[in-house]
Amino acid sequence: MKKLSAGILIGLLAVVGSAQAQNNRYHPNHLFVKMKAGESLVKSPLIQSSKKIIDGLYLVKTTSADQLEATLAGSEGIEYVQKDFYAGKRSMPKHEVLNEGGLLMKQLQNFDFTTSFNDPSASKLWAFNQKNGMDVIGAYDLLPATSPKEIIVAVADTGVDHNHEDLKDIMWSNEKEIPGNGIDDDNNGYIDDIHGINPLVRDAQGNATMDTMASHWHGTHVAGTIAATQNNGVGIAGVANNVKIMAIRVVPDDADELDSDIVEGFLYAAKNGASVINCSFGKKNNEGGMVVRDTMNAIARKGVLVVVSAGNDSTGPFSWHDIDTNRKFPASFDSANMIVIASTQADGKMSSFSNVGKVGVDVASPGSNIYSTINNGKYSMASGTSMAAPNASGVAAMIMGYYPHLSVSSVKKIMMDTATKVPAFKDQVVSGGRINLKAALEKAKSVKR
Repeated sequence: MKKLSAGILIGLLAVVGSAQAQNNRYHPNHLFVKMKAGESLVKSPLIQSSKKIIDGLYLVKTTSADQLEATLAGSEGIEYVQKDFYAGKRSMPKHEVLNEGGLLMKQLQNFDFTTSFNDPSASKLWAFNQKNGMDVIGAYDLLPATSPKEIIVAVADTGVDHNHEDLKDIMWSNEKEIPGNGIDDDNNGYIDDIHGINPLVRDAQGNATMDTMASHWHGTHVAGTIAATQNNGVGIAGVANNVKIMAIRVVPDDADELDSDIVEGFLYAAKNGASVINCSFGKKNNEGGMVVRDTMNAIARKGVLVVVSAGNDSTGPFSWHDIDTNRKFPASFDSANMIVIASTQADGKMSSFSNVGKVGVDVASPGSNIYSTINNGKYSMASGTSMAAPNASGVAAMIMGYYPHLSVSSVKKIMMDTATKVPAFKDQVVSGGRINLKAALEKAKSVKR
């Protein structure tokens, strides 16, 4: 049940220009060097400085990545070298205008939205229903009497509007850091990292900065789906009631993310307590590198689940993009602590844009017409496997919170084993179904670890 693919997504990303040429761009002064076990970093006059990423893996700064790569070719003790690739520039998605008299709202009127949530737009959250959704409402009616453990979910995305009325109270805050004093109070290598980090903007020393405020709405939308404050009398409710959102701004507004920024964001999240990383982005080409995969494998040892979108390249039902044969990254990596998510729509069918994969895509989750938070205190709908992944992240956080003894592999297995079976999904996702929060929490009661 391991990966063969998944994702360049971010909502309904439209590809512009020559993707192949774009995806082969790389940072001219960066080179990843992975040493074999027990070996120290190779020495070369072309290496200006180096930073250890994980055991044996270094990010090296050099005057010429091309020249250094050629020099190190065939060197003893080196497992691999990899350039620091960009994902390729792409048009960012646009959120959708909700037509109150449209087909979706008519579909929603047929659902039973009886719920204890007092959030006025909860009726727009079709994913909460038992019919064609994740049965979030049913799950909350039968929650365990115990209070859940707080789970930190890192949103590796375009940043988050941490002043939003539905998000300000669920943002993660680094309690060891004193805001605005210009000092790295907790000695973690980052100054004033209150809600997370922004590797896209670096200080004079090359360190990631702390401005995680979103300029594009995508990350804010993801955050709201996961954990928008419940029962506060405004806006919507997130899936999870036990989450703090850590903002990791690794996706530029042109979607041209850099491997080294992704790696740094993942490691920061893991080192600072995140149990789930929502990864609603990706790219078509891996360029042969294993840096992101090796990083995900490393943070698995810290008990981190990486939730990855499957991508939006299909034109179903006539032509499904199968990532088992047309791979996507990072979800194509064989990391056991990663779960890959397809998207479903309000009628229960697979979203027409959603990528599929009988081997590479684990389970489906609601991703079409998802109503959530966007920047500047607003709300809107959006569609994509980008929206399906945060629904799954919210479910994972709930399982982890109420049953904190469970391993990451158990949480993933529970999410897949308890999926609501959909006959049409049999050959499209490993589990053959759609995530069900109520069933997952029921199953978790009897799983020992």
